[in-house]
Amino acid sequence: MPILEVKNIKKNFENTEVLKDISFDLEEGQTLSIIGSSGSGKTTLLRCLNFLETPDEGTITVRGKLLLDGANPITDQRQLRENRKHFGLVFQQFNLFPQYTALENVTLAPLLHSDPSMKDEIVEKGKALLAEMGLADRMGNYPHQLSGGQQQRVAIARALAMEPDILCFDEPTSALDPELTGEVLRVIRELASRHTTMIIVTHEMAFARDVADIAIFMDDGIILEKGSAKELINNPKEERTKQFLSSLSSR
Repeated sequence: MPILEVKNIKKNFENTEVLKDISFDLEEGQTLSIIGSSGSGKTTLLRCLNFLETPDEGTITVRGKLLLDGANPITDQRQLRENRKHFGLVFQQFNLFPQYTALENVTLAPLLHSDPSMKDEIVEKGKALLAEMGLADRMGNYPHQLSGGQQQRVAIARALAMEPDILCFDEPTSALDPELTGEVLRVIRELASRHTTMIIVTHEMAFARDVADIAIFMDDGIILEKGSAKELINNPKEERTKQFLSSLSSR
């Protein structure tokens, strides 16, 4: 059984159809890259998966449990918070809390959701996650004292701290210069090598090809093409996919 089943997701903003009947499955341990031009619906899809937007139709199922049915929207905030725990989201702009240190950013949510007796364990886990990100010497630094790449690595550690079933990235390198981009991509490559289940929206085609197991090309709110990441990026079948990839390579 797939870890994630997305069926017939539709999302409108007023009279604009942003997602038009999106369906896909993801197996545990796989990495899925979602590619496509700006405005194709990639970020809206991630926000629906993370319960930051509510689809108008469709279902989302994780480990066989129905988390969302568009026909019966969830209104209970406690239930929404519980559902969000299945997904970790790393944003484009880091979204760290400026008043907290790197370690405090990583441990804040687990401490809020756990028994006070777990505090020492959670703090130790936060330290271990930051060390894995190469930030053992930056735990007491505030976001403004960190480079963009370091901030994004703190954001990844923060997402991992909640032990989500699926880790999601929304253009994780778009706000970084090329040198800092490499830092973050190395971390994501390491996560993929450990078979962390991930969904990555990215414009880094070489990275998507080499790291992802499968890829989806979205265009105008639909999945136009899906397949092996290497096959889709190296040998796309749809003309629109070819145009998109050609436009990136010519930049």
